[in-house]
Amino acid sequence: MTASAPDTDGPSARPHTAQHYSVAPPPLSPEGYVAPGMPGAPVTGYDPVDPAPRAAPRRRTALAVTLALLAMLLGGLAYGCAPLRAADSLGWLAIAPAGLVALPLGRLGGRNRLLPPLGALLAAGALLLGQLIEHLRRVQTDGPTPHDLLHDTLAAWRTDLRPLDAAFYAIALIGGFLLTRRTANQN
Repeated sequence: MTASAPDTDGPSARPHTAQHYSVAPPPLSPEGYVAPGMPGAPVTGYDPVDPAPRAAPRRRTALAVTLALLAMLLGGLAYGCAPLRAADSLGWLAIAPAGLVALPLGRLGGRNRLLPPLGALLAAGALLLGQLIEHLRRVQTDGPTPHDLLHDTLAAWRTDLRPLDAAFYAIALIGGFLLTRRTANQN
């Protein structure tokens, strides 16, 4: 059985059968086109519509350092003015001034390479300031001059230093560095 050849008496009543080609048929879509959502290489000459580029966040390093200095003073004041009966367990809160200092440095300063070491130093400075304020409250002298008051406070601080204080300073240094870097990376 054969199909009717063109230019014969008329169309055949048989249904069309599958056609076999020796070469592939021409594609119905342009070459290299990949339907959206389908895996494949990018199409040459195809420019997708780019969304509006995100504006880079503004970095305010001077404001960040100023607020970090204020946070250091505030953290040292809060650390030094804690009740004296809690002084023995207070050292473990050395991470709190580090967090206070790191927040403005990381959020406002961004990923500046100098800010994490600065955060570490300011956190240790807050701890030192807090310890000095605590010893200043303990010093009792009769009509001290500012020089005598500072001298007595530093002498009391030096005599009261313990090996555990080195651990507290290490906590403040490491915490200030890591927290500043972590808050900067969250931006």
